[in-house]
Amino acid sequence: MSKNKIHKGVLKRFRVSKTGKVRHRSAYHKHLSSHKSGKRLRQLRKDRMLTSSEAKRFEKLLFRRLRGRNQPRASLRRSPSPEQRRAMKAEAAKAND
Repeated sequence: MSKNKIHKGVLKRFRVSKTGKVRHRSAYHKHLSSHKSGKRLRQLRKDRMLTSSEAKRFEKLLFRRLRGRNQPRASLRRSPSPEQRRAMKAEAAKAND
């Protein structure tokens, strides 16, 4: 079976933080800035976070779980710690006996 390939365009334009939030640059900040106000240009300089609905769309392109601006950290599935794995195996062994 072939591997899933991530979308290279999304990979170049978006950064995923360790907590799973997705940062991106806002539009309209590259050129034609002379007619835009200083306040607007300062706000455009900041990196933006994706909303949850957009993050859900990009999950399919990047083949990994992401977190939007208004999603809680608990929405990410964490892999269990070694202690939790041992406990799960012990419970499964008891259930099989």
